Amino acid sequence: MNTLALGPSWLDPDYLINTFGLPGVLLIVFAESGLLIGFFLPGDSILFTTGLLVTTGQLRYPLWLVCVLIGLAAIIGDQVGYLFGRKVGPALFNRPDSKLFKQENVEKAHEFFEKYGPKSLILARFVPVVRTFTPIIAGVSRMNYRSFLIFNIVGGILWGVGVTVLGAVLGKIEFVHQNIEAMLVLIVLISVVPIAIEFLRARSKAKKAAPDREDDDRPGSGPSDGPSGSSPAGRRGRHAKR
Repeated sequence: MNTLALGPSWLDPDYLINTFGLPGVLLIVFAESGLLIGFFLPGDSILFTTGLLVTTGQLRYPLWLVCVLIGLAAIIGDQVGYLFGRKVGPALFNRPDSKLFKQENVEKAHEFFEKYGPKSLILARFVPVVRTFTPIIAGVSRMNYRSFLIFNIVGGILWGVGVTVLGAVLGKIEFVHQNIEAMLVLIVLISVVPIAIEFLRARSKAKKAAPDREDDDRPGSGPSDGPSGSSPAGRRGRHAKR
């Protein structure tokens, strides 16, 4: 099966699976789930391709075993990310940019976590880059460990097992099997939809807030104390003239 490389050839899911097999898939899922260096890995497409290859017999493992191992890799990866965040703490936000580390990725995950709270651990699983940094931010924020563990397990199963099973089910359809390149592109596009939606929402809110800020900045736009907008001092002045 030839797939379309959605980046460098060494990030092509088909190449990675054929070269490193199931252990390589598990390592990628683990790294992308909570290691700082794993944010660029093709998590969604490699899970889908893994399920498809199991269905076609090119990856000779039972689907249930593949799903169990992938689920565990995803859950343990988030676990490591959380513990790393608790240990490193605020120092993470002061770390300088490098070729692999961008401060904006940490800030983006922090905003995502602050907005959605614990359930962000589930939602972030389906958002590239954000899914890598969110468990780390949860650790930095010292999120209740029991809550983290529950949402981590649910998210790991929904994402890791869900996308793999989806690939296995759709892999039985001839059209999908013959157009795997298009399917991988579609998966990547779908995975960035949440980011696009959040960007549009933030942009819309910023536009709506701009006129309000302009009104507040205008002279004399402060709160009035009477029907004519006169101040208590002004009213005392009029009474004094009587």
